[in-house]
Amino acid sequence: MCRVKYLWDVTTIKAFLKVATENRLYPAFHLAITTGMRRGEILGLRWKDIDLEKGILYVRQTLSRDGKHFLNGAKTDAGVRSIQLANESIVMLKKQKRLIAKEKLSYGPGYTDYDLVICTSKGTPVIPSNLKRTYQRLIKEADIPVIRFHDLRHTHATMLLAQGVHAKVISERLGHSNIKTTLDIYSHILPNMQEDAANQIDALLSNTK
Repeated sequence: MCRVKYLWDVTTIKAFLKVATENRLYPAFHLAITTGMRRGEILGLRWKDIDLEKGILYVRQTLSRDGKHFLNGAKTDAGVRSIQLANESIVMLKKQKRLIAKEKLSYGPGYTDYDLVICTSKGTPVIPSNLKRTYQRLIKEADIPVIRFHDLRHTHATMLLAQGVHAKVISERLGHSNIKTTLDIYSHILPNMQEDAANQIDALLSNTK
């Protein structure tokens, strides 16, 4: 079972996003942090899989590791899922949609339309290795600890756990087959929250006196 070793805290996340904000691939990094989606899920995401009015994203397609093929579904059956979007994510996606519409119009008939949310200026898929190189360069520019792109997924889950979000909800967002998988991966983080839980109990009981 995978164990989480390296994560970013909120301050580090903000430092990274600040540096990445003007980069073309910013939406990919934003989604990784705010939804916990896998790299292939993000690069395979289509506009038809997003309901901006309801603020819901559906994971229904992934891009292969070599960036040459689209795969229906997700890594697991449970990976085909819906994810509620944060308001900031909705704003970001609306901006991204306007950008792509302009590029499509500017490029003309030669534009390759895969309906992708994350794509090149001519509509083609972003090669995973190119995303990785950009990610590593931005980390260096931000002068923050190096973690893998996949660790953004773990960072997302840990942030939610720290905020008291139920593990079942986190399991559903990540597309785990069951809650046990989620608890096994993040079990070493949960004990650190025991003190906070005890303090909250003390606070509640003291208010009843």
